[in-house]
Amino acid sequence: MGVKSIKDFNVKDKKVLVRCDFNVPLDVAGGILDDFRILAALPTIKYLIEKKAKVILMSHLDPEDTLFVNPKFSLQPVAKKLSEILGVEVAITDDCIGQDAEKKVGELNGGQVLLLENLRFHMGESQNSDEFAKNLSALGKIYINEAFSVCHRTHASIVGVPKYLPHGAGLLLEKEIENLSKILKNPKRPLVAVIGGKKAGTKAKFIENISEIADAVIVGGLIKKEIEEEKLTFKNPKKIISPVNDLQALDIDEKTIEIFKEKILKAKTIIWNGPFGRFEDENFKNGTLKIAKAIVESKAFSVVGGGQTVEFLRKEGMIDQFSHVSTGGGAMLDYLSGEKLPGIEALK
Repeated sequence: MGVKSIKDFNVKDKKVLVRCDFNVPLDVAGGILDDFRILAALPTIKYLIEKKAKVILMSHLDPEDTLFVNPKFSLQPVAKKLSEILGVEVAITDDCIGQDAEKKVGELNGGQVLLLENLRFHMGESQNSDEFAKNLSALGKIYINEAFSVCHRTHASIVGVPKYLPHGAGLLLEKEIENLSKILKNPKRPLVAVIGGKKAGTKAKFIENISEIADAVIVGGLIKKEIEEEKLTFKNPKKIISPVNDLQALDIDEKTIEIFKEKILKAKTIIWNGPFGRFEDENFKNGTLKIAKAIVESKAFSVVGGGQTVEFLRKEGMIDQFSHVSTGGGAMLDYLSGEKLPGIEALK
């Protein structure tokens, strides 16, 4: 893919700046509700610890897209969680740049881990400020991108920092690209895309592009409803299959489930993003659960992504039954739409 791997660098005693995605859901007390994204970054972090690198992790956290310093969006809970999982102390800086960050980075020994405070406490992150990127890159000697889920954004820590440091992809980012490329390059057929949730506007491009290569595109009721309301048209309308019951129903009915299952069970490759109905309510999770079970039963190469879908599968204890679980919802759809992701382009 024309991108260096973390394994191409000699990292011993070097300051390695790793962009992760620790944007995890928190409860009212600041506890982590779902640590999926933290666990996904562990292989790279452990690799760097073993190789005695000075590991500097950075991430954003903003469940509500906050762009100002708000203590409730501190990465403190993440530092605590990482310390527990890794069995080593993961210190955190008061700010992601400035004196405290420089001092703590300077004190790092090989094999130690430091987490920088929330990147989005600085406007420069979202605005892709060159000065902010320079300040971040001054903290490290090598830059590793391990945040596939944010690669569709032109933010300073994603596209700015690689301009100033030797750079490469982390183990997770490599795995994401490898698995998603299988679908774009030479998928085993039939290829079926399963698109639930809502926001037809953001998924329209994906539905259009994937219908070019997929044998069938299954969409949920809310998506179908938005397609009709917004009068969206597609080149391959015959490939698009939608529910036969009320499009606003809180779950899909048995007849719809059977129609969807018929396509899914014959598939050799399946992409799934978005639940069907109000899955968080036990009374309305039947459709989503039956779709999930059909995908597993098909034994197809299955790629699943999107926060709600991953949350559902973890809750049901089914996550390990899928071939690849992507950490990115939007980034996965953009990549499979054939778009170039700024974060990956920046590594080339």
